[in-house]
Amino acid sequence: MLRILLHRLLLSVPLLIFVTALTFFLVSLTPGDPAVVILGQNRAPEEYQRLREQLGLMQPVPVQYAGWVETLLHGSLGTSIFNNESVVAKLNARLGVTLSLVVLTSLVSAVVGVALGVASALRRGALARAVDILSLLGIVLPSFWVALVLVAVFAVRLQWLPAIGYVKPSENLGGWLRSLVLPVAVLAGPAIGLIAQQSRNAMLDVLDRPFIRTLRAGGVRPGSLIYRHALRNAGVPILTVIGLVFIALLGGTIIAENVFALPGLGGLAVEATGRHDLPVIQGIVLYFTVIVVVVNLIVDLLYAWLNPRIRVS
Repeated sequence: MLRILLHRLLLSVPLLIFVTALTFFLVSLTPGDPAVVILGQNRAPEEYQRLREQLGLMQPVPVQYAGWVETLLHGSLGTSIFNNESVVAKLNARLGVTLSLVVLTSLVSAVVGVALGVASALRRGALARAVDILSLLGIVLPSFWVALVLVAVFAVRLQWLPAIGYVKPSENLGGWLRSLVLPVAVLAGPAIGLIAQQSRNAMLDVLDRPFIRTLRAGGVRPGSLIYRHALRNAGVPILTVIGLVFIALLGGTIIAENVFALPGLGGLAVEATGRHDLPVIQGIVLYFTVIVVVVNLIVDLLYAWLNPRIRVS
């Protein structure tokens, strides 16, 4: 288990370097100039050049990236170009919103998706077809359209849930849950179908194996046979798709946070990209990459727990 942990941590270092470097160079190629955004179109040429020098934009891109890495090694992500606010403070203030949305959506998707997958593997027939339809609808229907429909029905017409805004759990736990119901519903729809399909296929594969027939013939109780033996052996592919869903939700938060006006990292990424605020963009990419590394590490550890052979492979 410790070897798996150390191996993953070592692999994460070049991943962080590659992702941050690629993001830095790609953002530098996109149209836009922070100095123009700050000064406006009616600017004096001398003032424009002076501001670009102050922001370090006159240096070559590799030199700018090296300076950012040096700042990172000193435990800082720099400051925002537009308000000189600490990037770490800016991101930490929004991190809880994004994590709340992603974690809650992942939990709902995993529980409902696995339950539907197991049930459709046991009963098949109409339930299996319903899972296929749910998965197809999740792929076909645009998330922003689903979000607008849910807002129109549950927020505007029925007035059961807030249309926009976020309540901190420390202020009002019930209000926090209500503010996340619609965003979670929008993001969980496609994820539930995907997890349900993978769970059903994995369970069907395991249920057809000889050891299941042997256990069934030996009089093992159906509940123990399904949940203790079959589901555990089907756990590796199910965990894989749940981990992929969690990672994909990091990108999905951009739509949800903008539609429902949630002050998370996704909305901040859109704002920073529009303003070409490179330190903030780099900070968000770094945060997301670290989250991906942590999620993959947790999934690997769960693999080893489910299948002891992985620990010695």
